[in-house]
Amino acid sequence: MKRRIICFLSAAVLIVMTAGCGSGKNAAEESQEETGSVQEEEGQESPEENAAAGEDTEQIKENDADNVQAQSIGNEDVLSGKHYVNIHIKDKGTIKVELDADAAPVTVTNFVSLVKEGFYDGLTFHRIIKDFMMQGGDPTGTGMGSSDKTIVGEFVNNGVENPISHTRGTISMARSNLPDSASCQFFIMHQDGTYLDGDYAAFGHVTEGMEIVDDICDNTTGQDRNGVVPEENRPVIESIEYVE
Repeated sequence: MKRRIICFLSAAVLIVMTAGCGSGKNAAEESQEETGSVQEEEGQESPEENAAAGEDTEQIKENDADNVQAQSIGNEDVLSGKHYVNIHIKDKGTIKVELDADAAPVTVTNFVSLVKEGFYDGLTFHRIIKDFMMQGGDPTGTGMGSSDKTIVGEFVNNGVENPISHTRGTISMARSNLPDSASCQFFIMHQDGTYLDGDYAAFGHVTEGMEIVDDICDNTTGQDRNGVVPEENRPVIESIEYVE
């Protein structure tokens, strides 16, 4: 799958996490003045615009949502059930992840497709914020990279039920402030961040290797105020292996 750059509009996002942010809702509310959530860089509309864009989604019927999901993935068969991947990180080890295609079928199908293509091989975790999350999968390493398509956002505030909560070890999709803008960038929660529930498409959980997430989030250095890591300090994804 071709890797390309998508340019978005920049603006303040729902949350900014600093090194000691924790996971409380107050932290999210206090950080609206700065940039730096799990959203893709460059391309944020205001939270108000995002809410307005989704104000009619409560009217979407379940079958209609299924149709949107099926259309968004093109000709691929949408997966169901549990699937498993191993994220091999250079000099760190392997993070094992269980993906839930019943909760987020389009997201899992897209992610697995990219994994099977080798899309993530050699990419990095370019944005790391202790006690919040580690974000990677951008082919440009800038926060603006994408694969050649975007997918429907499978979260409640976009009209799609998704029971997965953003607790420690959850894997979820980064996006711009546009609800259907997720593509290839993903993040793994270092600590609980349940205030993200309803606004981001969580699609699985780490089953083994959280000590590696801890090591990366606790010990990576040189980040700027938004958590962007200098290129020389970025953990490298050697490959992501699809197990089943």
